[in-house]
Amino acid sequence: MIIYKMFPTLKIKPPLFYNWTSGIRFELGNPKEHNEVNYMKRVYFRSLSLFRRLHSANDEIFIVADIHHDNEVFRWRKIKIFKHYIKSKEALFRLQHQTIPYVFEDVYDRIDYYTHKYILKCNVSDVKYSQLIKAICNHDMDIKPKIHHDVFFINITKGTIFHVYDDRGCDVIASSKESIRYLYEEYNDWILKYDKAAIDELFQ
Repeated sequence: MIIYKMFPTLKIKPPLFYNWTSGIRFELGNPKEHNEVNYMKRVYFRSLSLFRRLHSANDEIFIVADIHHDNEVFRWRKIKIFKHYIKSKEALFRLQHQTIPYVFEDVYDRIDYYTHKYILKCNVSDVKYSQLIKAICNHDMDIKPKIHHDVFFINITKGTIFHVYDDRGCDVIASSKESIRYLYEEYNDWILKYDKAAIDELFQ
């Protein structure tokens, strides 16, 4: 698959930033903001700004959703992510499913779990990405709609992967650091301070 040609050796699972050599970790939510409305306004603004800057309407992408379950056989009808957020019914016919060993088995030592990986190839223009990203950001908040699964946007055209891990932040990794240098320069103030020294060293 083309994904593995662009990102050889990469296991597509969180945390992407720490699993790849070329990436940026951005802060979305302000930990000092106690007003939930204001907090989420910034989360939505930053996540959507980064997504729009990184993606163009005609870019070819894979949307990958990981669903973890103790059942090796998972019912397709339960997967609402693609049904609700994909505009093109034609694109939905390309939805693929793989069952793989639990991607966090090395962390949680669970041998009775499986990861169901749903993969959809489409264009950015086929996706209601604004609603989808907001639902991902709502993961840990008392706000609906919300998506509890890890969703990765793999941009085949640009050679990047975009992943909002929750309202706190998101990772952008690239097959080449030069392809995301503009994000580093334009959104430098949004880089998570905890990892900023390592990111500065990568780009400088």
